[in-house]
Amino acid sequence: MIIGIGIDSVEIHRFADWHLKSSTSLKRIFSEAEINYCLRIQSKSAERFAARFAAREALFKALTPILKKPPPLLTLARNVELVQTKKRPFATHKSVNSGGIHFFIRASA
Repeated sequence: MIIGIGIDSVEIHRFADWHLKSSTSLKRIFSEAEINYCLRIQSKSAERFAARFAAREALFKALTPILKKPPPLLTLARNVELVQTKKRPFATHKSVNSGGIHFFIRASA
């Protein structure tokens, strides 16, 4: 059963300097593991932060219509971690082109 669909698109260049942000600032949005992954290769950090931010926005958009009182985006962001696993509770599709990331997420029950 599909409970929500969310789509988000971000421009990678907006995340170009995120590798310079303080750990405290990054932890407002991302988990420690995500931050470490994004910073592991500096030349890919903007794309990695952008993808994770777009996924959170897409999840927020998927869940907002079904929640009576949806949490603020940053509250949701702090409580979400994107991990790679064989069993995924979300169907996702990510495409990168023309300097942007487009993220589709479908939340299923």
